[in-house]
Amino acid sequence: MVLNFVWLGFFVSAFLAALAQTLLGDFTVFPRIMAALFDSAKTGFEIALGLTGMMALWLGFMKIGERAGMIDAFARGVNPVMRQLFPGVPPGHPAQGAMTMNISANLLGLDNAATPLGLKAMQELQSLNPRPDTATNAQIMFLVLNTAGLTLIPTSVIAIRQTMAAKEGLSGFNAADIFLPTLLVTAITLVCALLVVAAVQRIALWRASLLVPLAALGASAGLLTWWLGRMPPEQATLWMGLIGSGAILSVIVLFLVAGALRRVNVYDAFVDGAKEGFGVAVGIIPYLVAMLAAIAVFRAAGLMDVLMGGIAWAVAALGWPTDFLPAVPVGLMKVLSGSGARGLMVDVMQTYGVASFPARLAAIIQGSTETTFYVLAVYFGSVGVKHTRHALPCALLADAVGLVAAVAVAYAFFR
Repeated sequence: MVLNFVWLGFFVSAFLAALAQTLLGDFTVFPRIMAALFDSAKTGFEIALGLTGMMALWLGFMKIGERAGMIDAFARGVNPVMRQLFPGVPPGHPAQGAMTMNISANLLGLDNAATPLGLKAMQELQSLNPRPDTATNAQIMFLVLNTAGLTLIPTSVIAIRQTMAAKEGLSGFNAADIFLPTLLVTAITLVCALLVVAAVQRIALWRASLLVPLAALGASAGLLTWWLGRMPPEQATLWMGLIGSGAILSVIVLFLVAGALRRVNVYDAFVDGAKEGFGVAVGIIPYLVAMLAAIAVFRAAGLMDVLMGGIAWAVAALGWPTDFLPAVPVGLMKVLSGSGARGLMVDVMQTYGVASFPARLAAIIQGSTETTFYVLAVYFGSVGVKHTRHALPCALLADAVGLVAAVAVAYAFFR
């Protein structure tokens, strides 16, 4: 219901804003909104079409892992933690393995791999849903953790920064200097998301079976941060890319070898899984087009500029520094559109320089946040869930905390 009001609000506010601009003499605003509306529909279809191949690929490999028993093995390994966070999921259920692989792909910054794995996890969770049109507690917890954007290695952001630095002729530029700040911000966002959903769902988190694995994960992240931080930036970037791609490829080979050893027809299994991927990608289209259209009219009506103007006025009135404001649109847009936020980040880098404070902050925001409305539309849409309950408020609260944390961490590291 919340998502319904938000979606409706985008259109109504955009129409009223466009009407006011027309009365003031701007006769181009309605054609501009219509063009954005139709372009967004085309973009939504193209995104879903692009996802089709990736969905077919990853769900094909997932089917091999499922028939080889590897998904069950993943589920048993993480059962102590998953049992605490997802009490409604039976021990050893395939959803546990799929969720674990999705979270692992997100940690490594491999968005293309994480999305189909996450959609597979939502399908498995939906099989436990007694009310198919209403989100379960487990689905909400999983989705909000996804929107928290936990990323250990912001590979794509670092690569963009390195490219921009080369264009600006900067020598010795450390494109990976945002690695530790990004890790801290995304960890803060994740903890906030976990706490708020656990509070709403009355999940007790202070148990050794949950805290010990989380502490081990934190220690591993700390060691990796320390190790990469001692390297030259080019070498650190190379290693981060190697770790991410190597980990995913290792999982694929593990599935294939396990399937072969257990006499699974891996080719037929892959084809069966790929067929499921095609169906999921097609089912996403209506939900994706709906959300992108709402975002497009909101932007075309100029309401994003109005929102930023209000924030700038409030910050100046409080006497706070305003040098972080150029990067704030990246955070606001990231909630709505990942590609839009990426474009804004590049614009900030071009305008202020890739080594500037606003550019560093924009990179941290881009690397540590997730496209909440996109994730809501795609993940829930893939399984036909219409009533999202407390998913959106919890996700937006975590997003707000993450944006504030990004600003604070950026000042601590770069000011």
